[in-house]
Amino acid sequence: RNANLTLVVEDPAGSAAEIADLAEALDGFVVNSNVYQTTFAEGVFATQANITIRVPAERLDEALEQIKHGVVEVRSENISGQDVTQEYTDLESRLRNLEAAEEELREIMGSLTKADDVLNVYQSLRQVREEIEVIKGRMQYFEQSARLSAISIDLLPDVVSQPLQIGRWQPQGTAKAALEALLSALQFLANAAIWLIVFALPVLALLSIPFWVLRWWVLRRRTRRLAKPSNND
Repeated sequence: RNANLTLVVEDPAGSAAEIADLAEALDGFVVNSNVYQTTFAEGVFATQANITIRVPAERLDEALEQIKHGVVEVRSENISGQDVTQEYTDLESRLRNLEAAEEELREIMGSLTKADDVLNVYQSLRQVREEIEVIKGRMQYFEQSARLSAISIDLLPDVVSQPLQIGRWQPQGTAKAALEALLSALQFLANAAIWLIVFALPVLALLSIPFWVLRWWVLRRRTRRLAKPSNND
């Protein structure tokens, strides 16, 4: 059995990566994966992805359940199977006949003495071997297909959850940058205020002590000078 899904997700690129990890966890593998930008109405850009994986046939239902978990919407789901029993049986029969023909040709070639006859039989033997290899390859494909299920998933973006992007301009990105700049400025001012309170004010207080002592001394001398004339009178 094979499956085809069309899913609406919040993050197509992230979902594709999660599906790839799931395939590996289920002893499968990724056949192909694509992530690209697509254009919606009014020049809005969003990310879209598709991925095809293969998992053991007996774990197909488990894989589908996990892939659909947490998506915004399952837009479509199709599970199909192909009965190749008759074709596989026919291939087995052809293979037996060709292998028997190969054995006969080998026996004939071993009994020939003329070079031309040997060459003709050899050409026939080579053609039979090529047909045998083709049939074995086809049978191997069917055997592998029976062991592994293919799952193809189209991952569509949930436009509501996507950041707005008009052309190449993203208003959210500009607003975010402006907010980060504002927060940086506020952080700088807050740090400056802390330094002023914790460090600068005590230092300024210590540095101002000589000034206040000098001021007190000057005022005291001035007071004494003003007091002397009064005493002389």
